[in-house]
Amino acid sequence: MSSIEAQEAPAHGETVGHIVSRLRDDILGRRLEPGARLVELDLTERFDVSRGPVREALRRLAAEGFIEHLPNRGAVVRRLSRREVCELFAIRTELEALAARLAAEAPEDQKRAEFLTAIQPIFDERPREACRYLKENADFHAAIMELSGNRQMRDLVLRLQLPLIMAQVGDILTPDVLEASVREHREITAAILARDAKAADAAMRAHLTRASVLALARLAE
Repeated sequence: MSSIEAQEAPAHGETVGHIVSRLRDDILGRRLEPGARLVELDLTERFDVSRGPVREALRRLAAEGFIEHLPNRGAVVRRLSRREVCELFAIRTELEALAARLAAEAPEDQKRAEFLTAIQPIFDERPREACRYLKENADFHAAIMELSGNRQMRDLVLRLQLPLIMAQVGDILTPDVLEASVREHREITAAILARDAKAADAAMRAHLTRASVLALARLAE
């Protein structure tokens, strides 16, 4: 086990969650590419655990849609087809537009304050780097879901894999694309904070439509 892994060893009883979190981060950070194999023996050595926790972690990642099990290959990082991406974006756009409307209409000042705290990174003027931006992006969309107050919708959206989609087409995340995305996040936020449900809906739709066009264009190449 490396010194880095040792320093980040999980607390007792949290081993599986730790493995899931690390592998999910590797997938979203493109350290594990689509189609990459996840070999149980390698993972037991990396995390210094038995096969039991590794198998459970892989089961959870499969349930979340990050990996799949293929004949003669075992567990691999899921590779989304162009059709899957198109369909997932279509569903997600409708759900996230609804979430933005509900967030704008949220009456609780405390929850709105928590939302603003959670999304503070979008106001940072530093240049973005693609891998780190993917986490910022995921956190932003999750914060809107939380403010919307609709738990069932939040659980549905988690299965629609926008972070995984963007990780698979991460080479489209040029500085100009990242700058535009951050600007759109701020526009969505402004509408939510102004309690303008119609504007929040429109801004979210525009944001996800642009992301969809970019992702589909990349997959068509």
